[in-house]
Amino acid sequence: MESQTIEYKQQWDDKYLRYISGFANAQGGTLLVGVDDGGEVVGITDAKYLLEAIPNKAIQATGVAPAVEILVKDGKEYISIHIQPSEQPISCHGKFYLRSGSTLQELNGMALSDFLLKKSHRTYDMHIEEEATMKDISNEAVRYFVERAIDAKRMDSSARQEDKETILRKLGLINEQGQLTFAALMLFSDRMDYYCPTAIYRIGRFGASQADLIFDDNIACPLIMMPEKVMQALRSRYLVPIMQFAGLDRKEPLEIPEEALREMICNAIIHKDYRSTFIQMRVWANKIELWNPGKLPEGFTVETLMQPHTSVLRNELIAKVFFLAGFIENWGRGYEKIKSDFEAERLQMPKFEQMQGGFMTTIIRERFMALNGQEIVNTPQETTSVLTSVQLSANQRKTYNFIKEYEKVNDKVNGKVNDKVNDKLTTHLIATEQGVSYPTAQRIVKYLEKIGLIRRVGSDKTGHWEV
Repeated sequence: MESQTIEYKQQWDDKYLRYISGFANAQGGTLLVGVDDGGEVVGITDAKYLLEAIPNKAIQATGVAPAVEILVKDGKEYISIHIQPSEQPISCHGKFYLRSGSTLQELNGMALSDFLLKKSHRTYDMHIEEEATMKDISNEAVRYFVERAIDAKRMDSSARQEDKETILRKLGLINEQGQLTFAALMLFSDRMDYYCPTAIYRIGRFGASQADLIFDDNIACPLIMMPEKVMQALRSRYLVPIMQFAGLDRKEPLEIPEEALREMICNAIIHKDYRSTFIQMRVWANKIELWNPGKLPEGFTVETLMQPHTSVLRNELIAKVFFLAGFIENWGRGYEKIKSDFEAERLQMPKFEQMQGGFMTTIIRERFMALNGQEIVNTPQETTSVLTSVQLSANQRKTYNFIKEYEKVNDKVNGKVNDKVNDKLTTHLIATEQGVSYPTAQRIVKYLEKIGLIRRVGSDKTGHWEV
């Protein structure tokens, strides 16, 4: 039967020269002429002519000279054309083909770009941006990297005395002619969005549906500074801090294991296909969805990631700099670390899947749902014991429950009941009903709003609170 390395043809046609390109660009293979689709030899009458003609045609069309020989079975002659795999990309009349399974594919667009990069043992971030100069490189971003790398003990402290060009040369981000790579600009330029308009980390807080965008952030900065900027945004606007005490020391880690979250954020940046669209993080009341464009490497599955594996990098230079800065673990160990961190806190493991031409990570917000009294679906039994670690203060919970249960108020102006829930529930009224000062009520309400338990709909004067 036909396979990755075998193709049958009953008669020769010059259009079959493209199979030479396809096999050479893959694992090599053999084209048998005079054999039907079932693998039965039917024979050909011009075997001797083809023995000389095919190598000449192949050299002219592809530059490759295949091994051609005449074979005989049951008195019938047929031709074997064997093609060795090539380290260099092989075209046929200017077009590139690739043998995949038992089919021949013509490569175009991004598939061709990826193939040529792979054959040249280069990654996309290595290509040269000819119009860029050292003026495009931010001193602040380079210094930021140096300090992180020294703190991580992956760079000597003497780097503090070196200029930015020396640093970039040592990182392999500048070629011998002094030209900057795409990676140099993505990592260290304030103009990175000029060279790549989609190099932006989008975060959005959603309500009932994707059409219900409550607020969002578009984070555009040198990639080396992006993980910290994203974490700051998540901490300030999107995720819940957990109040914990170690002795007399008060700590407020996020509801999601922070080192694991940072690892996932960095993975999205490192493995993003920068020829595609934006990284997108959707924060819902019950989950977080992190999607970055770019499929898994060939031969990789989600199961591969969860086991010890070699690291295949889409952006080798960007990954190298993130590693030196201490942002990611040793090659191929990131997902093991994520799994370990979630297990240590007895939380559900994030779900990883390939989706819509990219990679999706889904994190269940167990602790936030516990705060909000929501049911947790598909949660292992043992996780319930950690949910009590997420707590509101007595006043915060009292205020939240008051807003939640407040259904109707007297409209004293019109002398009738107002049926619109919370229309008259102002911060002043909350302070009065709860017996606290206005500044205290204001502080509590702002906190509840910050962590997403309530939101203000409309203006301060005419709007109302929604739980």
